Amino acid sequence: GAYSASPGIELVRQDVARFLQRRDGVAAKAEDIFLSTGASDAIVSILKLLVSGEGPSRTGVLIPIPQYPLYSAAIAELSAVQLNYYLDEEHCWALDVAELRRALAEGRRHCCPRVLCIINPGNPTGQVQSRQCIEDVIKFAFEEKLFLMADEVYQDNIYAEGSAFHSFKKVLFEMGPPYSEVVELASFHSVSKGFMGDSVGPRGGDGDATDPSGLLVLGFPSQTPIHGSHLWVPVLGFPSQTPIHGCHLWEKTAVLNALAHKARLTQEIFNKSPGIHCNPVQGAMYSFPRIELPPRALAAAKEQGQAPDMFFCMKLLEETGICVVPGSGFGQ
Repeated sequence: GAYSASPGIELVRQDVARFLQRRDGVAAKAEDIFLSTGASDAIVSILKLLVSGEGPSRTGVLIPIPQYPLYSAAIAELSAVQLNYYLDEEHCWALDVAELRRALAEGRRHCCPRVLCIINPGNPTGQVQSRQCIEDVIKFAFEEKLFLMADEVYQDNIYAEGSAFHSFKKVLFEMGPPYSEVVELASFHSVSKGFMGDSVGPRGGDGDATDPSGLLVLGFPSQTPIHGSHLWVPVLGFPSQTPIHGCHLWEKTAVLNALAHKARLTQEIFNKSPGIHCNPVQGAMYSFPRIELPPRALAAAKEQGQAPDMFFCMKLLEETGICVVPGSGFGQ
């Protein structure tokens, strides 16, 4: 019940810094890290810093479609401009820089694009970006002077053979100057996602700010929850010399192996079902299948004044009791 410093408990931030240094092989400082009530609050806080202007000078924020609805909600609340770039379903929801350029050019007609949001591994699409893709995105942000926001809360959840997680911070610093000296980056991780949990119970998140000017001032109106902050310990991992290290590693491995099995099962069953196609679930906790509705279903949806995906979801709920979100809830 005690108050903490606004950016979070110093000891926990030092632990997070050591974790990031081990993960990336790049120096990390506790003063560059702030703890929050889940990654969502950290993302909104950064967006608040970056949004400004009115009319044609309003801040534009590029977000992936399909998207995690946190982004569209936060952008609307802050009166910024949402700029959609579409992931390539035919290539396992890959991010195409040509599509980023299209979205940026379109956005510049009516606002001032300043921010590029990346979700890797993907939510709700479950893809994992290649290192080459991340390098291309960093070069794009450098050329277009965009602030990068890297949502990496599912970084432990990698399932597909040949897929690997590469943090934007690690790739940025390995690319070296001029990129590492110029590109501004905020990356996000979370206790309430990944292998520990999924949005429920105690919440904890962190943001790591990489600012070449050496100064990033963050103003927070509330305190960081203390017990949520301490949950970072099992996420970061226990030192190898501690008695609990082996038990923790066994449990983490078991959870991730079970999730990988379910990811493969989901993909296989969807693709065996008539009219359904699902890309490989490379990571995160999501599949985003495409469902082809027959002409009579499309006609029935039109008669009822419903979008076809909403019509399907309501029928599924009524006939099976299964509740799902229509694809349009994610922008596609």
